[in-house]
Amino acid sequence: MPAATPGTPSLLRAMNDRAALELLLTHGPLSRTRIGHLTGLSKPTASQLLARLEAVGLVVATGTDGGRPGPSAQLYAINPRAAYVGGLDVTPDRVLAAVADLTGTVVATHEVPYTEGANAVDQVTEALGEAVKAAGLHRTDLRRVVIGTPGAFDPQTGRLRYASHLPGWHSPTLLEELAAALPMPVEYENDVNLAAVAEQRRGAARGHEDFVLLWNEEGLGAALVLGGRLHRGWTGGAGEVGFLPVPGRPLVRQVTRANSGGYQELAGVEGLPRLAAELGMDLPDTPETPDAPGGPGSPHGPEVAAAVALLARAAAAPEGAHLSFLRSYATALATGLASVVAVLDPEIVVLSGAAIDAGGEPLRALLEAELAELAPSRPRLVPGEVRERPVLHGALESALAATRDEVFDTSG
Repeated sequence: MPAATPGTPSLLRAMNDRAALELLLTHGPLSRTRIGHLTGLSKPTASQLLARLEAVGLVVATGTDGGRPGPSAQLYAINPRAAYVGGLDVTPDRVLAAVADLTGTVVATHEVPYTEGANAVDQVTEALGEAVKAAGLHRTDLRRVVIGTPGAFDPQTGRLRYASHLPGWHSPTLLEELAAALPMPVEYENDVNLAAVAEQRRGAARGHEDFVLLWNEEGLGAALVLGGRLHRGWTGGAGEVGFLPVPGRPLVRQVTRANSGGYQELAGVEGLPRLAAELGMDLPDTPETPDAPGGPGSPHGPEVAAAVALLARAAAAPEGAHLSFLRSYATALATGLASVVAVLDPEIVVLSGAAIDAGGEPLRALLEAELAELAPSRPRLVPGEVRERPVLHGALESALAATRDEVFDTSG
């Protein structure tokens, strides 16, 4: 496709087309008159634009705006079937896949639990294949797939780093094997980074160019967004704050071999039951049934589920031992977060992950007070808004952004 020359009619048409498509994504179905008003285009130009986009299959007529005074006007919407993308959220316990249409609507999901000795390529192809089948599609219908994992694939070596706890994902030829098994372009991203993408596109970080997302579930991590873009670092390890040396814990040496560091040991979920016991709180029962926290039906492992149960209980009645528990956890979180804030000076910090979510407003207020004393700047702390499957939604949003850039380019 030849590149359009700046200022030429083809470039102006492409710019108008893109503006109209973005409006339809934002507002839903619109009439020709409304599109013209929002873009500043004349009615004839708006009509030509819609006819052009309908001819290439990017928009469809979808009813009328009946109920208003005067004649009904035809409404137009993005054609959801113009493109599909896939997203995968990989944890040590399972691979969760989803398929979304061009509007971002999730049309199917499928989960494959981890089994001892499972092959990563087989897990990915099974999860994605079943999600595609449930959507009534073929794998070749997907324009792009984004896979989220703990850690990050080193761009120099192609090896997964910072995630020794992820079984089956450390073969030096894994990326080549996945590329051979999947017929579409595939991208890989850190799971916490994808949670930040979800918050940036559809959650608490909309409209913010510089922010940090602090995450605490199976691991403690952060995502760094600077100037509106993810900062990944030279090896993809930017934001692996669990490895930070912090006051209150002995230095952890050979951290990659230990897959831990001072901040993880200080504020990770694995230490919360011990802290609760020291403060005289009753510990949650060991999960034995599908409905129990951390049981077979839980989306989290037993350690995370136990931490969530303790924090939710303390947040529901923040006094006495409960308040001491929340305050101690807030101090632990603030100890590492203060270093991140001192280096990056973000506008906001998004608090995310099941453990932090469970602490609710009482934990957030205590953390904000602690951070104000430990950090030189005072970013606003905000709770994450994408609570359900944020990593998966971030993977889909990332895939959709690139796919829309491709299919919305009408300059040729």
